[in-house]
Amino acid sequence: MPAFAPTRSKSTPLHFVTPKTLKKALGKHSDWAKANGFTGNAGSILIAPGKNGKIDAVFCGWADKARERFRSATLFNKLPKGDYHIASGLPKAAQQEYALGVLLGQYRFDRYAKQNPPKARLKIPESIDAKHLLAQAEGAALTQDLINTPASDMGPDALEKAFRKLAKSHKAEVKVIKGDALLKQNFPMIHTVGRASDQAPRLLDMRWGRKSDPKITLVGKGVCFDTGGLNIKPGNSMGLMKKDMGGAATVMGLAHMIMALGLRIRLRVLVPAVENSISAGAYRPGDILTSRKGLTVEINNTDAEGRLVLADALALADEEKPELIICKATLTGAARVALGPDLPPYYTDDEKLAGQIDKAAAKSSDPLWRMPFYEPYEAMIEPGIADLDNAPAGGFGGSITAALFLRRFVEDAGSFVHLDIYGWTPSSKPARPKGGACQSARAMLAMIEARYG
Repeated sequence: MPAFAPTRSKSTPLHFVTPKTLKKALGKHSDWAKANGFTGNAGSILIAPGKNGKIDAVFCGWADKARERFRSATLFNKLPKGDYHIASGLPKAAQQEYALGVLLGQYRFDRYAKQNPPKARLKIPESIDAKHLLAQAEGAALTQDLINTPASDMGPDALEKAFRKLAKSHKAEVKVIKGDALLKQNFPMIHTVGRASDQAPRLLDMRWGRKSDPKITLVGKGVCFDTGGLNIKPGNSMGLMKKDMGGAATVMGLAHMIMALGLRIRLRVLVPAVENSISAGAYRPGDILTSRKGLTVEINNTDAEGRLVLADALALADEEKPELIICKATLTGAARVALGPDLPPYYTDDEKLAGQIDKAAAKSSDPLWRMPFYEPYEAMIEPGIADLDNAPAGGFGGSITAALFLRRFVEDAGSFVHLDIYGWTPSSKPARPKGGACQSARAMLAMIEARYG
């Protein structure tokens, strides 16, 4: 897990410089900087030697922009083994984000192969809230581990085990409805999507916090692997489907952050955990399903399964009339076509909530972009033979029509937001290694803190 260096350890100073402040900051190391061509440009670094070959100081090129803070934090991982502290040049407002970048950059997925551990450690800057940053970094690492683990070791059984472990670590309550019990307790679409797998479908339900506090419910898509069902995916589209439980992994990471920080909310986490497999029991194109809410759904593509399992979970969440429902899912390729892998869209009808999300996303360097619940597209999800169509023909506006589909199952909650995340970093970026990504969790945490205090 990410960690800071002990506060009493001996450490090397880090000096943050720009081309304008370089001359004053270098002091006795001016000749060394000149010999190495160090000009203080953002993203550059200079290790200045002292006596006996030890490091006397490190100079970090700096630009006070959000993207540079994480970029500079990535350079921290290239430092020699040892402990370091921020000595000068980094504004207090930026120290929190820099320290977070350092912690996020410590992540290694080493379950199957040895990874070089981070050699450098940062001492806790006095100006930051270490507990807050550690909660964020730990939550992100949990999400990344869950997504990076292949379906051979992260099917519905293993996801339930991880869910229970998270709950136990925070003394939360857990209830699991599994297999045919889903039919008895009226979760027909979760059962239908997952029934073809040799691991039974289930609904994972966690509660934490005082009953008198504001109710917030997180719902995450837990499709542990998606073959596409009978509408089977081509091989190149199936390769990353271990990440189709990225919504579940991300709400679990967010739940850890909330519980570790002891926020004053009544938290509920719902994860429909299934595998969309192919067998004699697989559901078929043309089938019509009846949801928990009573709405009927025509199946025009078994590869549009995520909205089906989420619909039953959202209907359950809505019955309790929480103040806020947050839904996260690796739901559509259309969202990636529109905004790419790094910028997840979100949907809400609540203007005040949207403003809070935009501010929180910018503050936390966790980018999001609002997309519309575009009313004229409602007709696209109404097939006539049933109340809803799970895969409208034509393919236009796919992320919007999926969001509209989900909105049909939320009527009584105070506010609702749906996030269509990718859950994956295709190539390594500052503080974001290639692989599973904890998208939107930090932004949602900042929004919840701003909204509920």
